[in-house]
Amino acid sequence: MLLLNFTHPITDAQRAHLSDMLGADPEIRPVAVQIDPAQPLAGQITALVDTVGLTTAAWQTTPIIINPPGYAPATAALLAELHGRSGHFPAMLRLRPVVGSTPTVYEVAEIVNLQVVREQARTRRE
Repeated sequence: MLLLNFTHPITDAQRAHLSDMLGADPEIRPVAVQIDPAQPLAGQITALVDTVGLTTAAWQTTPIIINPPGYAPATAALLAELHGRSGHFPAMLRLRPVVGSTPTVYEVAEIVNLQVVREQARTRRE
């Protein structure tokens, strides 16, 4: 299992919770995201994903979870790029703030299988 982390570093507590949820320790690969608003987004996302270093076969066979960037347009373009490379949507990590934490601490809320979300949405077509 490979977690591509496009945002803040994963804490030890988040890693432990994620490992419990998955039943194994995922490989966590940080991917630095810096979007230049003066340049086209799609090319920047392609270059960003190229830095992950997976082969064509690995994109299609490696179980991948993403922790998406906080910038929504970058996340949308990232999902399109990953779908194009793998042939399906990845799973996505969702973090949430711990209620009452000061300073704010984030915990793993769930892993969302975006491919399942897509497949379920298709059943609602008319």
